[in-house]
Amino acid sequence: RRREMAKSTQLIDNEVFRAYATYTAIVLIKMMLMSLVTAYFRITRKAFVNPEDTASFGKGESAKKYLRTDPDVERARRGHLNDLENIVPFVGIGLLYALSGPELSTALLHFRIFTGARILHTFAYLIPLPQPGRGLSWAVGYSVTFSMAYKVLKTAWLL
Repeated sequence: RRREMAKSTQLIDNEVFRAYATYTAIVLIKMMLMSLVTAYFRITRKAFVNPEDTASFGKGESAKKYLRTDPDVERARRGHLNDLENIVPFVGIGLLYALSGPELSTALLHFRIFTGARILHTFAYLIPLPQPGRGLSWAVGYSVTFSMAYKVLKTAWLL
């Protein structure tokens, strides 16, 4: 049986939408914090990609030594990129899912598992934890997004 899509005037009163908004805010804030983690590593490791970023460490040839890559900076950047590749689809598909009329308990399960998986993935990337921890946390989050996409297509199939 297909459920009626939520009306936009009812969204603020819709518990599923509020849950979506809460967990989306959490993962987006987590993703934003990855920018700060990358900046922290750039500054503490003195590893920059733009010449103007090295100005406080000297000029000319003495500053050029800070135009380099660093393993910790690159690890943080890859973690941030992975967030972009996974959280952005979650935001879009999660919204459609929240509007498709799922049961609150099922929606909470999806949102909480995704959020937990992304937080674990970040720790696994930054610490780093041995594999398969990072891979499993990625796969769990990816599967949750795919599950929500399947539910959306099943509910609103108009092809």
